[in-house]
Amino acid sequence: MRWPPDLRDRVALVAGATRGAGRGIAVALGEAGATVLCTGRSSRTGPSRSDYARPETVEETAELVTRAGGTGIAYPADHLEPDEVQRLAAYLRAEYGRLHVLVNDIWGAERLKGGPADWNTPVWQHDLDAGLRILRLGVETHLITSHHLLPLLIAEPGGLLVEVTDGTAAHNAQLYRISVFYDLAKAAVNRLAFSQGHELAPRGATAVAVTPGWLRSEMMLDNYGVTEENWRTALVEDRADGLPTAAPGFAQSESPRYVGRGITALASDPDRARWNQQSVTSADLAREYGFTDVDGRRPDSWTG
Repeated sequence: MRWPPDLRDRVALVAGATRGAGRGIAVALGEAGATVLCTGRSSRTGPSRSDYARPETVEETAELVTRAGGTGIAYPADHLEPDEVQRLAAYLRAEYGRLHVLVNDIWGAERLKGGPADWNTPVWQHDLDAGLRILRLGVETHLITSHHLLPLLIAEPGGLLVEVTDGTAAHNAQLYRISVFYDLAKAAVNRLAFSQGHELAPRGATAVAVTPGWLRSEMMLDNYGVTEENWRTALVEDRADGLPTAAPGFAQSESPRYVGRGITALASDPDRARWNQQSVTSADLAREYGFTDVDGRRPDSWTG
């Protein structure tokens, strides 16, 4: 596959594009020339903020999309609020009249899931409000978004829906993930690709679940006190700066752009329907389509 592919005639929407995988996906689509609507709660212009209280905004993501070669449009929206998503769909219909790629990457529960010391807390001891919010942020948002935006995706054949999750369906079927609430949320998102793919296929559209590996998100880089340029410093033992050393598996970590390039490759594949209802990793897509991460590597943290 020629890289980047040509998506200059495509309109994409990345729900949850403020940071992390969502930002990487939006910018990768921009590399290919797509028009990308970047949605999320964190905005320069409004009072709404994510649960993280971090500086990244959807406007910043949209600017990065444009800088990469696409057309980035920031649209602040809370995907837990059906009325806001309905207005988003109306805006998209009025301004563009179509949607070729919908990426459901909404999450926002990274802090709610807690750190390693909080993992494996039994459901009867887990904070119930926090657990239910994990499910709302990780599953309900995806359903609300699909309900309002899929009518635009199926308006013409060839649409692509991507559900972004953590762990493939096969992986998660064999392994308990952190807590009952987190485990359920991530398994549910894989199943959403399967069930929505069943409904989309007769209408000429495709649904795929895609998981990144160990992601060098903004939050992850900050945790180790590194940047994308010097991230390998996190692997140094007994660091002079006193910051934590990452586990050896971090050597196979990936930038957010890697999973974005995988989704971009899917969007540009005229035979993308062969992936319908499947659950794959960014590394699976890299092997299939021949792209690399931003540093020229093809990391795969799922196989070691």
